Amino acid sequence: MAWFHSLLSPLKKFWGRFREAKTTRRGIYVLYDDVKSCSCEDVHALWTLLVDSDSKLS
Repeated sequence: MAWFHSLLSPLKKFWGRFREAKTTRRGIYVLYDDVKSCSCEDVHALWTLLVDSDSKLS
């Protein structure tokens, strides 16, 4: 039974990290909706800077 646990342990870790990354990235889309609804130009300018800097890092 130990071999079964040794097989499932890395899969559980992978699934946990995959799920965490998926939910973490979801927050940026919620923020995007808030930025779109804001009428302040400064917020839109800061959002553009944030998105541009993030795309350069990728």
